[in-house]
Amino acid sequence: MATVIMHPESKEQLTALKAFAKALKIKFEVRECPYNPDFVKKILKSHELAKKGHVIKLDPCKSLWGNLM
Repeated sequence: MATVIMHPESKEQLTALKAFAKALKIKFEVRECPYNPDFVKKILKSHELAKKGHVIKLDPCKSLWGNLM
């Protein structure tokens, strides 16, 4: 069979999904995300921007130490 991964965005959605699975006697497990959802969204957005080339590249030698190196 297949595995279905869902990403509920609220406790209400999670409760509804669990009730649905129980009603159909489908085995399921719940794993808590160790990261703040807002933080995850920011990281994913940054990743997408980087893919599109919206990045700033810094040379640490020039940026931090001027032209000393």
